[in-house]
Amino acid sequence: MDITNALSGLAALAHEGRLCVFRLLVKAGPDGLAAGEIARKLDTQPNTMSAQLLVLSNAGLIAARREGRSIIYAADFEKMSALLQFLTKDCCGGRPEICAPLAATVNACCPPKKRRA
Repeated sequence: MDITNALSGLAALAHEGRLCVFRLLVKAGPDGLAAGEIARKLDTQPNTMSAQLLVLSNAGLIAARREGRSIIYAADFEKMSALLQFLTKDCCGGRPEICAPLAATVNACCPPKKRRA
């Protein structure tokens, strides 16, 4: 990820409503949620939600797909990962204790798979 894409993603997330939408979509996983369901869960007006979804989509943090009459939005986990990697690249300067809380959070959410012998 380059700095321009990182800035776009960070700018999109630098708004309370959009950050709440993004976090909700991350929790929903790859299946995503319908736009109306997102608006209901966050108690947001549909026109406001549309604007927030558009900004997140333009930043590449979410993707939309049509299912029947619904538009389903899902977090783009590859882009999210790229943004997090951009932010934490070379973060600890050889001092792993600085990154330990971040690693603990990731491992608690997504423990590494055990390898077969």
